[in-house]
Amino acid sequence: MTDLQKPAARPANAHFSSGPCSKRPGYSLDNLKDAVLGRSHRSGEGKARLKLAIDKTRDILGIPEDYHIGIMPASDTGAFEAAMWSLLGERGVDILAWESFGKGWVTDVTKQLKLDDVRVMDAEYGELPDLTAVDFARDVVLTWNGTTSGVKVPNGDWIADDRAGLTLVDATSAVFAQDIPWAKIDVLTYSWQKVMGGEGQHGMLILSPRAVARLESYTPAWPMPKIFRLTKGGKLIDGIFKGETINTPSMLALEDYVDALNWAEDIGGLTALKTRADANAKALNDWMDKTDWVANLAVSPEIASNTSVCLKIVDPDVAALDDAAQAAFAKRLVKLLDGEGAAKDIGSYRDAPAGLRIWAGATVETSDLEALTPWLEWAFATAKAELAS
Repeated sequence: MTDLQKPAARPANAHFSSGPCSKRPGYSLDNLKDAVLGRSHRSGEGKARLKLAIDKTRDILGIPEDYHIGIMPASDTGAFEAAMWSLLGERGVDILAWESFGKGWVTDVTKQLKLDDVRVMDAEYGELPDLTAVDFARDVVLTWNGTTSGVKVPNGDWIADDRAGLTLVDATSAVFAQDIPWAKIDVLTYSWQKVMGGEGQHGMLILSPRAVARLESYTPAWPMPKIFRLTKGGKLIDGIFKGETINTPSMLALEDYVDALNWAEDIGGLTALKTRADANAKALNDWMDKTDWVANLAVSPEIASNTSVCLKIVDPDVAALDDAAQAAFAKRLVKLLDGEGAAKDIGSYRDAPAGLRIWAGATVETSDLEALTPWLEWAFATAKAELAS
């Protein structure tokens, strides 16, 4: 293939967005025919369908029976903010941030909750903070997988088993793709539209017994918005974790999530999902290893995400450009690929370094990523030729 020759084949599914993510293979709106529509979500059928989503979530993710699972409003953001506003303030907080969403939680803790005893442990895009410096006598807040940097924590070994504080984990692009050591985690949140490609607006809140004990023994000093209230009269509102949502859910979006869970069960559960994501990430990383103009933004393989794979352009001529010109070059690649129908929505996140971000979660087919890489080379060659002219 010469530099400007277009590849012969395109990906069958060119949807590589990092959120909302690609729908599962074989997806059809016909699969939502069992949605409880035009009915109250508080009806017997409505609550049963919500509870089904909770039960399937527990089974697929292997969540311990004594952990509570609730459906929350406002996506992962609503679920995680409900956790922070309800639980933090009882002791000091260590908060880890190495990408955009983690930095957003820093803003919540320091500028909205205005906690006094906060240690912010941050790192540049592509890197992790020093995990050995975390003090587990304090509450710890982190993003398990950095969607906008393509960097994840390598495992949960660094989290103390005998911790006195709670661990609060935003895992919205990690669940259903990476190992989650539940014994190390007290709060975990995610949203339907990330790894499993569900529809937006709803988040999942998972609480350990230690988190429930904190909720029932500690009252924050600040007013609590209704959609964040997890207790009443000093006791957990148990119904939230049985399908009685705080506010009205979309039963159509719920059915879409149930469809994704059914697909996960059909292909072999969590093991199959992780295997698919690992194979997808490998396809991209193998290509990067033999391509001299691009590299993984993550500085080492053990912290590189298998879902949100972030690419930086290391070609010397492009790297020599100023930041604005580098950003323009990356946007040109995105536009070229979109125009050819080869890739949709693969620009880097607005706060991240200029580059590309390609979703590799389980709902993406490896064959589509393999078909994408020649198009990436074509787009780079085309944009580089334009730059030279």
